[in-house]
Amino acid sequence: MNRGKETTEAQRHGEPESRRRDEARYSAGRDRSKLQSRNEIMYVLVVEDDKKVAGFLRKGLREEGYTVDVAYDGEDGLALAMVNQYDLIILDIMLPERDGMQVLKELRTGRISTPILMLTARDSVEDKVQGLNWGADDYLTKPFAFAELLARIRAILRRGKSERPVQLTAADLTLDPVTHEVRRSDREIELTSKEYALLEYFLRNKGQVLTRSLISEHVWGYQFDTGTNIVSVYVNYLRNKIDSDFDKKLIHTVRGVGYVIKE
Repeated sequence: MNRGKETTEAQRHGEPESRRRDEARYSAGRDRSKLQSRNEIMYVLVVEDDKKVAGFLRKGLREEGYTVDVAYDGEDGLALAMVNQYDLIILDIMLPERDGMQVLKELRTGRISTPILMLTARDSVEDKVQGLNWGADDYLTKPFAFAELLARIRAILRRGKSERPVQLTAADLTLDPVTHEVRRSDREIELTSKEYALLEYFLRNKGQVLTRSLISEHVWGYQFDTGTNIVSVYVNYLRNKIDSDFDKKLIHTVRGVGYVIKE
C-alpha cells in the first residue's frame, strides 16, 4: 500500500480547526446516513492475493463506509480472522500458503461463524457445492461487477443481522452500534466520529492489546507513520470523556506496545 503521497489526517492533526471541521458529532438523527446509510460501522476482511483486485475492493468498500482489512495469502487471512471480529470475510479460493477452501474449513472447524463470501475464477458446480457444504454463505465468480458484490454483501449482512450482539460493553460502559449511543453508568457521552470509531474498535477487541499500527489502520485507514502521535492524541481525547470522571479506568497503556480496554 503506497499511501506516501496522500495527505493524511495524521499530517493535519495539529490543526484544531481541522478536527472541528472534519468530524461531525454523533448525536441522534444527524449524519448517520453517511455510514453506508446503515447506522453502524461494518468490518470486512478481504483475503485476496491479487494486489490490484485487493486494492480495488478495499478502495470501493471504504468509499461505501466499510472498514476494511486486507490479507494477501491464506495464512495471514486465517490469522486475522481468528483474532479479530469481522462482520464479513471476502475470501478468494486460489491463495498462496493456504487456499481459500482450507481457510474456510479451518474457520468453521474453529467455530468462527463470520459470514464468508467466496471469490472464484472457476465456475464449476463441484467447487461451489463443496464450499457451501463447508460453510460458505455465498459465491461470486470473477470477473464481477462491483454493484453485484455490494448487493451480495448487503444480502448476507441482512441475513446475519439478528445474530449480532446489540451492544458492546466494558464494565459500566455501553456502546450501541445501532443508535451510536455511548453511556457510562447513567451518563450519555458525546463522541466525535473518530473517537466513536476508536472506542468501537477497542470494545470489539476487549482485553486484547492493540498496537498503534493496528489502531491506525482500522480507524484512519492508512499505514502507521512513526512520526505522528495521532493515535495517542485520540486515545487521550477518549480517556478524557470515558475515564476521567470515574474511579475505575478502562483504557490502559501497555508501555512500548499499545493500548487495551478491559474491565
